[in-house]
Amino acid sequence: MVWNSSNTTCSPQPQHISLAVIFCLVYLLGLLLNSFSLWVFTRRLRKWNSGTVLQFNLALSDAIISPITPLMAVYFAMKGNWIFGTFVCQLKIAVLSIHFNGSILFLTLISVHRYVCVVHFSRSSLIKRKAFMKKLCAGIWCFLLVIGIIYGLMLPVTTEEHNMQCLTIHQKTFTEVYFIINFVIFIFSCILPLTVSVFCYSRLASSLSRININSAQSQSVKAKSMRMIGICLVIFGLCFIPLNVVRTIGVVVIKFYPKKCGLILQLQTAYYTCYILAGINCCLDPLIYCFGSRDFVKAFRRSFKAMGVRRNVDNKSESDTGQCVNRNVIYTVSQ
Repeated sequence: MVWNSSNTTCSPQPQHISLAVIFCLVYLLGLLLNSFSLWVFTRRLRKWNSGTVLQFNLALSDAIISPITPLMAVYFAMKGNWIFGTFVCQLKIAVLSIHFNGSILFLTLISVHRYVCVVHFSRSSLIKRKAFMKKLCAGIWCFLLVIGIIYGLMLPVTTEEHNMQCLTIHQKTFTEVYFIINFVIFIFSCILPLTVSVFCYSRLASSLSRININSAQSQSVKAKSMRMIGICLVIFGLCFIPLNVVRTIGVVVIKFYPKKCGLILQLQTAYYTCYILAGINCCLDPLIYCFGSRDFVKAFRRSFKAMGVRRNVDNKSESDTGQCVNRNVIYTVSQ
């Protein structure tokens, strides 16, 4: 292992080129899926409801990371040497913050929306109203922008062992800052949203499991709801939890055990691997739109037909965003 001259931190080590390749492939697929989803939402979907507003904003938060993906791939390929300057580094940090925090917030809101729609189908709620949801999403974007700018200004480029470093564990100047920021993110962007989502989806699954449905149409709605629960929990479990856990272990080791160079470098590789896993959420989120919106599925199929792709359209596909199943009846929810 290579140590720096002060013998207190490890020198930056190059990552395997396969990380950059896989990273590009994952986010390229996510870009294609979310770009197409945004096109369906904006060009093919005739009528929106409160659930559609949330899904559109989730797709938007997934798509905004695309412009900085090539820069990060080059960073990996350049053996951890940032060549794009301080401003682009700060822009990258701001966009990453907006992307990850936005994805988690909108996923959490989707879980709350689905819970209110199904479990409390007969109650009036602001979250079922499209106008309120638009204002809430606008407020969330303002909040995400402010947080992203703050993070970007706090974490400029530094020179470590003759390499320019941007948002890495080797920036010893930011050890304390990373430690504090990490636990803020871990609590408010991981533990709290995960707790809310698990509560909402466990109550939703419990409510759906008690429903005795005989019609094929209602069974389809119930099956789609259960699949959506599974997809959302998989996204949290596969994409966001490993990244937050590894990053938390990393900042603790760097702060309290800075001379454990081998462990630090292993954690760095593990973090980048988890970073790729986190990117898979961009590929999985479009499944939520398919399971959560009948209108989206119809618009999706119309789009393929318009491009000359022959598809059999199933008119019995149902949605939980606009309709809720409870007690042997499908209740239409006022959005």
